[in-house]
Parts: sequence; structure tokens; C-alpha cells
Amino acid sequence: MSVPTHGALRAPFASLCFARILTVSAMLAAFTGGALAPTAALAKTPPPKAVFDASAVAVPDRYSADTAQQIFAAGGNAVDAAVAIAFTLAVTCPDAGNLGGGGFMTVFMDGKPYFLDYRERAPQQATRDMYLDDKGNLLPGMSVVGHRAVAVPGTVEGMWQAQQRFGKLKWKQVLAPAIRYATDGFQVEPWLQQRRDAATKSFAGKTNFDAYFSGLKAGVTYRQPELAQTLSRIASDGGREFYEGRTADLIAQQMYGHGLVTKQDLIQYKAVWRQPLTAEWNGYRVVTAPPPSSGGVGLIQMLKMKADLKPAFDGLDLNSAPYIHLIAQIEDRVFADRQQYLGDPDSFKVPVDKLIDDAYLAQRADEVKPDEVPGAAPVKPGLGGAAPEKAQTTHFSVVDKWGNAVSNTYTLNGDFGSGVVVDGGGFLLNDAMDDFVTKPAGASPSGAGSAEVNTVAPGRRPLSSMTPTILLKDDKVSLVIGTPGGSRILTSIFQVMTDLYDFNMPPADALAAMRFHHQLLPQKTIYFEPYRPITGELAEQLQAKGYTLEGQSFNGDVQMIRIEGTTPEPAADPRGVGVARVMH
Repeated sequence: MSVPTHGALRAPFASLCFARILTVSAMLAAFTGGALAPTAALAKTPPPKAVFDASAVAVPDRYSADTAQQIFAAGGNAVDAAVAIAFTLAVTCPDAGNLGGGGFMTVFMDGKPYFLDYRERAPQQATRDMYLDDKGNLLPGMSVVGHRAVAVPGTVEGMWQAQQRFGKLKWKQVLAPAIRYATDGFQVEPWLQQRRDAATKSFAGKTNFDAYFSGLKAGVTYRQPELAQTLSRIASDGGREFYEGRTADLIAQQMYGHGLVTKQDLIQYKAVWRQPLTAEWNGYRVVTAPPPSSGGVGLIQMLKMKADLKPAFDGLDLNSAPYIHLIAQIEDRVFADRQQYLGDPDSFKVPVDKLIDDAYLAQRADEVKPDEVPGAAPVKPGLGGAAPEKAQTTHFSVVDKWGNAVSNTYTLNGDFGSGVVVDGGGFLLNDAMDDFVTKPAGASPSGAGSAEVNTVAPGRRPLSSMTPTILLKDDKVSLVIGTPGGSRILTSIFQVMTDLYDFNMPPADALAAMRFHHQLLPQKTIYFEPYRPITGELAEQLQAKGYTLEGQSFNGDVQMIRIEGTTPEPAADPRGVGVARVMH
């Protein structure tokens, strides 16, 4: 697949703008006897026409919702709001919102789809076996906690690239709300203290986490003066300050002698504009995440295979035992492909076109049988087993009244990342190195990582499941959706979309419906959630088919906006504390 670079995408845009300026200049010169008219004349272009009745957001907390409202009130568009939300969450949701992590942004702007990869990268000193001892055994916890778990962060560069390319407001305007929350403080919710308490046990004696976050207690007004200074520098000097200025020096000092990230790694980091993954499904155009996300490929595979299996699904009740059995077989095949083929497209040739080809997926769907015995399907086996997923990532969805949209998912990886706080900077660093296969010929701890295509290598981006997605109908935004949840991300989004469009549920009902998860390994295992557990007769029916049922603590925090006609309908997952808000 040909992947345009950021520069390649910007060049036509810049050329077009330049051509337009020349045309306008020539016209003005003609009317002024060769002298250019005052620049004020150039500003008399009509404002863009509203496409929707209002703007809307679905976000993880009330502070980021308030931020979005301020940005829209100031005339900002969806990208301005998204960037402001991201920086706000770096203050108010330090467990997952971040400056020191990375992620993906799917954008629909002025009628065209875009995708921005600001995933973290392995530092240049990283090696394939860096987490193994001299006997080839995995060193416990090294890829999860502490300095050596840290990859080169991408979030600030991603937000800078997006806002500079598409934003309407000044850069300082979009950072102002986050700076205010860091300076004046925000009230800590009980759920945030609970996550802090759980993380403290992992980080105790290993990182400086408690020195910064011991005061993160329910009900207090929590202020972060060092983070406010960092945000102010970024606001004043631009996004590259994080990678080349005082903040970069602070990160390098924090890493020196402990981790591998250097000032040179930061200077070299760049976000990448990639061609978004698109597919036709159910009368919609799906716009989603390409590699190094595995989520977009997997989501399209699941949607198309289920459509191919329509005769088998006809008459089945949603989330009945026969229904779950068919979905589990689809998921076996999706995760087998993920295991074998998906990784960083800058390091490997990823066969994306083949994996989402209609004929290929029809063939894969034909392998699925209602009477198949779980675990006996001829699916190419992967490596490793599954582990419970945590609420370690965050997602938000944004639509503006001009018809533009942003679906953004970003992460520190684990809760509060590596637990390492940049002294003098006040922000946490990720543990994204754990998303690589840290023991080659084995699997990453999530049980869903690729084999050789996802091993540690200098500059490589680790495989991810983040799946920020936009649906288009007649070239207009119809749905903006995404969720945290590790390997559960794509199966969660798939289930909500199925509930919406195959079962015609209203957004709130689609979000509240039961979710389950299955992947290739461990075989025959269905994971259920505390919000809608699999119990009673349904549990007995699945066990009778040969499945093992296992509980998990988390199954998504979907934030979505559906547009019916010209009316946005935002909805926040009842499993979390998110806020859905319409802004006129």
C-alpha cells in the first residue's frame, strides 16, 4: 500500500493555497491599477456554511466537555476542540490523558478523510532482546514499570501537526483551558483516586510517582504547577518545544542513566500522516485506522464477515448463545491475521489490501459454521494468552456544525504509564515498549501481539489496537466512535456498531447493551464484563458448547456521536463517567 508522507499531503494543499492567493492578487491589481488593495479586502470571504444543527462532543470527563464548549464558542472547529480536549485530559485524567504518550487521530475535514499517526517509537538504543536476561528469560516488570519501559512520546507532536494543518484558532487559544486547569486545579473524582491507589502499589519504590501524585485524593482541588509551566512553554513556543526545547532537556535528564530515550530521539520524532483505511459496509463508508493499528483492519474484517454470514445470523437474538458462538469464530480469524501480518508499516510490508479484500473475507467467512466445535477450527494459531484489559487509554469524539469530525484515541499504555514523572515537567511518561513482543518467539502480555513483525527495533512503532473510526453516508459524517480497552477495542466498537445498524438500537441502548470478548488464544474462552455479566442460562448454553467463561474488569468506555439528518446525537458509555454534550 502506498502511504503518502506528511509533506506529500501538505504540498498540494500549499500549492493550491498559493495559487488562490495569486489569483486574488491579480484580480485586486486589475481593479486598483496594479497596486494591491489593503489586506482587509482579502478577509471579506463569507463564513463557512453550517451543515449540522450544532456541534457536539462525547468525552471522558466534564472538564474536557467544558473545554470543548469554550473552543466552539470562540469560533474553533472540530480539530481545535479535539486538540484542546487532549491537552485538558493530560491535566484532569493523568491516568490516560497525556503529554508523554501517543495515539491516533482520524479526521474528516472539508469533505476529506485524513489519518494522523502519532504513536510512540522505540528509542534508537532499543534492542530486540532488551527485556531478557542472559538466559533468555523475560525480566519481570521491566517493560511495564520504570524508565526502560518508556518509548519516545508522540502526543504533543500529533496535536501540533493536527492544529497547524486544520485549526482555525491560535495555538495559544487551544492550550489555554488546560493551562488554567493545571494552574487553578480541578476537583478529583473518587474513581481517579481509586486508580491512583491501585497504581501506587505497582510503582512504590520503583519510580517518583508518589512524589507527584500522592495528593490525588477524592474531593481535593489538585494543582500541578510544573505541568502548567510545561504547557505554557508549549503554548508560547509551539509543539516542537517538547522535542527540542527546555521540556526535551527535562525528559533527557530524567532518562539519563536509567532509560534509553535521548534528546536526539526527541528531536528526530515526527508524527506521520497516513492514508486512512476505508471500506464500504452496509451503505456506509468506514474510515478507520491503518497500521500500526491492528484495529481498523480487524474492525473491517469483522463487519464484512458478519455481513457475508447474514443467512447464518438471520433469526438469531442479539447476544444469544448461537449468536456469540458465530461472532467468536469470526474473532478467531481476525486475531489469527493480526498475529501473523500486522505491525509497523514503516518496517514491514503489511498486506492490508488483501486482508480487507471482499473475496478473501468471503472465503474466511465461509469457514465459519454454526455447529463448529470451539477450538477445533482450522485457524492458524497465534502465540501467548490473554490478560485482563484496563481503562488505560482514553477516547473522545468531536463533530462541529460545519460537518467536520475528529475521532481520537491516545494512551500512556498502562494506568499512569511507566509511573515515571518528568522532574520539573510534571507529566508522566508512557510504558509503550510493553506493546512490543518483549520476548521474541513469545507474545506480548496482552496475548494479541504479533510475532516477529512486532519485536523491538530502533525507531519502530509498536502495534496497537486503537481504532478511532468515522462513518460517512453520502459523503457526510454519520458516526464518530472509539474506545479504550487494548485488544478489546475493536471487538467493542464492532459490537456497538452492530447494535446500532443491524439491530437499529438508539445510541444510548447500543452503548448499554452487553459486550463480550474473544480472541484466538486462549482457545474457547469468552470474556464477560461486570456491567452486563454472562450468567444463568446463557452461561450454561455457552459452556455446553465448550466455552470457558472468564470475567474481566473492563470492557470499554465508548464515546460516540451519531448524526441523524442534520442533528448530532452524542452518547457516553454508561460504564464510565463520560459526558455527551450538544453545543449550539
